Amino acid sequence: MRTFAEGPRSGTFGVALTRRTVVAGAVGNFIEWYEFGVYAFFATVIAANFFTPQGGGAAEALVTTYASFALAFFFRPVGAFLLGRVGDRFGRRPALTITVLAMTSATTLIGLLPTYAIAGAAAPWLLTALRIVQGLSAGGEFGGVVALMTECAPPGKRGAYGAWQSLTVALGLLAGAGAATLVTAVLTEGQVAAWGWRLPFLAAAPMGAVALCLRLRLGESPEFFRARQARAADAVPAARRSRRAWRARWEAVPGPAAVSLCAAAEADASGPPAEAKKVVSGVVLGCGRLMAWSAAGYTFLVVLPTYLQHTVGESPRRALLATLVANLGFAASILPAGALSDHLGRKPVMATGAAMTGLSALPLLHVVQYRDSPVWLTYGAVALAGALVGLLAGPGPAMLAEMFPTPTRHTGLGVAYALANAVFSGCAGLFITELIRRTGNPDVPAYYVLATSALGTLALATMKDDDHRRRLGD
Repeated sequence: MRTFAEGPRSGTFGVALTRRTVVAGAVGNFIEWYEFGVYAFFATVIAANFFTPQGGGAAEALVTTYASFALAFFFRPVGAFLLGRVGDRFGRRPALTITVLAMTSATTLIGLLPTYAIAGAAAPWLLTALRIVQGLSAGGEFGGVVALMTECAPPGKRGAYGAWQSLTVALGLLAGAGAATLVTAVLTEGQVAAWGWRLPFLAAAPMGAVALCLRLRLGESPEFFRARQARAADAVPAARRSRRAWRARWEAVPGPAAVSLCAAAEADASGPPAEAKKVVSGVVLGCGRLMAWSAAGYTFLVVLPTYLQHTVGESPRRALLATLVANLGFAASILPAGALSDHLGRKPVMATGAAMTGLSALPLLHVVQYRDSPVWLTYGAVALAGALVGLLAGPGPAMLAEMFPTPTRHTGLGVAYALANAVFSGCAGLFITELIRRTGNPDVPAYYVLATSALGTLALATMKDDDHRRRLGD
């Protein structure tokens, strides 16, 4: 068993460290997605309490609620960049500690907010402000967790370890749907609308306390320390070579021009790293590769309950139960898909998942829309939709980690994931709800998934067949 001494509380690099890393990373990510799930599942109640002034329409309020939902997503790239820089410079642990503190505080405060009836126009602004805090913290969460899990993974198991991050997404959504289902089952509709919706948000406080304790005891990634030591060792000779080269030019060009050369030398010494262009291109390409996962995941796993209630006419309880089944299918396929990608490669597993998701979107949605469909067929359809998304979510974290070098991995993969989710996930509810309202076409969600899956499949085709075999830092 190999040991290393770098970093606080690093301990032994082996089963104990990797298990602790998975648990500490997974718990914080679980809370993030639990909260996002609760917000989506109670979208109609939140719309009535925060975005419906007296005389306002329910449809307009729902669109405004999803606009607030999307706004939080558009702050995620900002959080991914800011907290990613913290993680790449000071370590994954400090950044992940900040994210769980911010997310838990904001989620708990949402459960305590005054509604429009009490605070008036201030209520939606307060809610939106807390959603922004959640967006910032969520943006830094994904990059840090994936970087830590994949960097601590044993050789040949990055897909399986990275898949745990996606599994906590499914478990968080399941917990959010379960909490919403429990509240709606135990309380009357009036009680849920008045105060019952607050309970799942307040439950984030004790969960966040547990996550914070685990992350304070978290060890640092050995890959991060190796990269930092290598960069420190290379920095001094590189700086000396740069100074010698510019000194020679300065001596050859006397007078005022030498001042300009000195300024250029300073810029050369403090300029962006050589891999900056690779990181930017990786972020753009990563967004394309995540397109199908982001769009289909939110359409089938988060937007589904509201769609079933407002478009299909299902009861809130049946809509939430269908969402639970979809998330169970999602959760069941994630770990097998991640492990399979360690053997077959990320490309065949993810490209197959994207293509099948796009081709099956319209038939599956028609099954759900037909209210006389047998119960087993309806729930089988939503479970299959979730399982297909799992084929993308399982290998996805490892795929992203393999696209970026260690010194910029937290920032690069975090920004790529946050941008993809801001565009294709955060806008999914707003886009689908508004387009259905304008066109009256209930097939809009299927067309959205079909279009994004087709483009995502093309982006996934650019992957190399041996990405899963290469060393992570290469």
